[in-house]
Amino acid sequence: MITTTTNVSNATLITHAGVFHADEVLATVILKKVLGDNITVCRTFKVPEEGLSDDVIVYDVGFGKYDHHQKGGNGSRENGVPYAAVGLIWKDYGHKVVSNTCNPDLVWALIDRDLIQGVDAMDNGKMPKADYPAQVMSFSQTISVFNPNWDSKMSADEAFAKAVEFAEIVFDNVLANAVSKAKAQGIVDEAISRAEGHIMVLDQFVPWQEFIFSSESKKADDVQFVVFPSNRGGYNWQCVPDVLGGFGQRKPVPNEWKGLRGLELQEVTGITTASFCHPAGFIGGAETLEDAMAIAKLAVET
Repeated sequence: MITTTTNVSNATLITHAGVFHADEVLATVILKKVLGDNITVCRTFKVPEEGLSDDVIVYDVGFGKYDHHQKGGNGSRENGVPYAAVGLIWKDYGHKVVSNTCNPDLVWALIDRDLIQGVDAMDNGKMPKADYPAQVMSFSQTISVFNPNWDSKMSADEAFAKAVEFAEIVFDNVLANAVSKAKAQGIVDEAISRAEGHIMVLDQFVPWQEFIFSSESKKADDVQFVVFPSNRGGYNWQCVPDVLGGFGQRKPVPNEWKGLRGLELQEVTGITTASFCHPAGFIGGAETLEDAMAIAKLAVET
């Protein structure tokens, strides 16, 4: 757990006091990864104008390089998402965190997209609410509930340290996920090169959607179905979505397949070991590779 102090002169990191948010909590995690465990955080409302060592990093307070509360903010990404403290810290320090991974630039970008940008957008008030009675509890909201309640005896600094500890667990898992995806890129690229008849076959399951849509190969645009071994046994076929993360399909399966299982699906398709088709039609299975490919081929031709 990090060390906190109320004495600015003892601090290696300085951020704001009071209610804490995901951006400075996650920024602290990133700095901890770079600087090591021997860091001391001072949470204060006023940053000294002079007397600080050049090694002290100030973020999310003081209107400096790693703050975003100044008039006009502190810049935005090319996609329009404005920077908060964590995005600014990630931009300067994140590459050091991922430097020993298989593809540092890709891993850095995946973490920025999947975790950092959402925190930045939320902290800048840019994340719209869903038009639905229930709302997803975001990472930022999860961190916010670590703040002491009005009737709590826990100090804000102690709560901050616990929030950093939790956020580091989340960050470590996001990092591992990004590294895993990056490792899969070459496997997917090779499978794209072998694709025929709008069908791509993977010898083992790896995350593939990212790289279908980011591939520079023209063949990637033609892939409509992906076939891969199922972790339940047998093989799955899956539709390539119309857009990354979308719920549509480049080539939908026939409506009469949807929701069928076993003999019912086998009778409709004529495929001996066809096992199921999801009610939404985006994925299904068969007991053999040949039959999974046959279903995919039938869907392409239907």
